[in-house]
Amino acid sequence: MRAVAGRLRAAGVASPESDAALLLAHAWGRAAADVRRADLLGETPPEPVVERLEGLVAARVQRIPLQHLTGRAPFRDLELQVGPGVFVPRPETEMLVDLAAAGLPQGGRVVDLCTGSGAIALALAAERPDAVVAAVELDPLARAWADRNRATLGLDLDLRSGAAQDAFPELEGEVDVVVSNPPYIPVGMEPVDPEVRDHDPAVALYGGSDDGLRIPLEVAARARALLRPGGLLVMEHADVQGATLPAQLVRQGWVEVHDHDDLTGRPRAVAARAPQA
Repeated sequence: MRAVAGRLRAAGVASPESDAALLLAHAWGRAAADVRRADLLGETPPEPVVERLEGLVAARVQRIPLQHLTGRAPFRDLELQVGPGVFVPRPETEMLVDLAAAGLPQGGRVVDLCTGSGAIALALAAERPDAVVAAVELDPLARAWADRNRATLGLDLDLRSGAAQDAFPELEGEVDVVVSNPPYIPVGMEPVDPEVRDHDPAVALYGGSDDGLRIPLEVAARARALLRPGGLLVMEHADVQGATLPAQLVRQGWVEVHDHDDLTGRPRAVAARAPQA
């Protein structure tokens, strides 16, 4: 693991030690905790495991996403299946689940617009089994991954295909919480990390305008139509949009608009209420 971590670090991988343990665990068919225990006990992986690991490391050095190599992405208490064609859920997005769940009344209805792998919607379905959860995804490949995760996890989720901007017409005025992690990267701004730039689908990344806010604001407008009076919108955004997106939501007529930092202290999500009247 130390040798692998050194190779990954030299290739610019941001979390070399963690990735080394997870790649060895995947090659060995063991949990990462078991691999770390084996390391402490001086246990040596058998040669076929080392050969499988070598192939995985060679791919990771080329900045193939770790989650594409293992086929798994942790999110909250879930293990999601991911791969080419779907945005890999990030740890910073987990805070949206907390914000949405805090505003969701007992037995309430929540809609996830731009669900991708289904991460947020499935986490809410798992953590709030009293709630009625629905989600929509535009891209067919991402929708297929969300379908697989719903089936594998056995969670109750109304999952649909289509554009977030006109989703769930039958629910207008009846939803308690709308949550969304829409595409928001400004057009023309290229992500630094090769894992994002070269492997996450463009449809999940770019917000459709120079400031990246065209699609988020269209999604927010749809959320406004879906929410009951006083209902809650929770939306992720880029760290450079911590002032601009809330200001635009105020112009749209949202009230109680508050931005929230992630665990690294960067602006990450905005919460806003639909007006009562």
